[in-house]
Amino acid sequence: TNVAYCLDDLGDIYVKRGDYDSAEALYKRALAIYEKAKGPDDTFVAYSYCLDDLGRLYQTRSDYASAEPLLKRALAINEKALGPDNPDVATCLNNLGLLYYTRGNYASAEPLLKRALAIWEKANGPDHPDVAECLENLARLYKATKRIPEANALEKRAARIRAIKR
Repeated sequence: TNVAYCLDDLGDIYVKRGDYDSAEALYKRALAIYEKAKGPDDTFVAYSYCLDDLGRLYQTRSDYASAEPLLKRALAINEKALGPDNPDVATCLNNLGLLYYTRGNYASAEPLLKRALAIWEKANGPDHPDVAECLENLARLYKATKRIPEANALEKRAARIRAIKR
């Protein structure tokens, strides 16, 4: 699995460089190695690497039809293995919520983002950077749905958290 770990990290570098085709090939190789070594329902396959990275890559490329099943699978694996209140589950919820937000499916995105926020607040405390990130994501959603006062309140709270963490 060390090779898969390196492949995944290299894929991250290619994503940052905008070489999505190379990143996709590396992520797929890493996924195949992890699935063979750990099994298809292991948390390494789900979140730490592979499914989540590949799903977010497809989202970046606007290939939402390919991204959604990967992000859903990552969420299902982590919920089963780690429990519904684990911070890794919150990350999966956040990523799937962002996918729905990007697609304009606000009704599906909102409960996922709210659940991610609740998990992160409970696990990490109200002033954690993950909480700020989720607040910002919810604020964007609220702006898109014309809920400006709610969006502004979330943005202010996120800015306060970001100021604390500097």
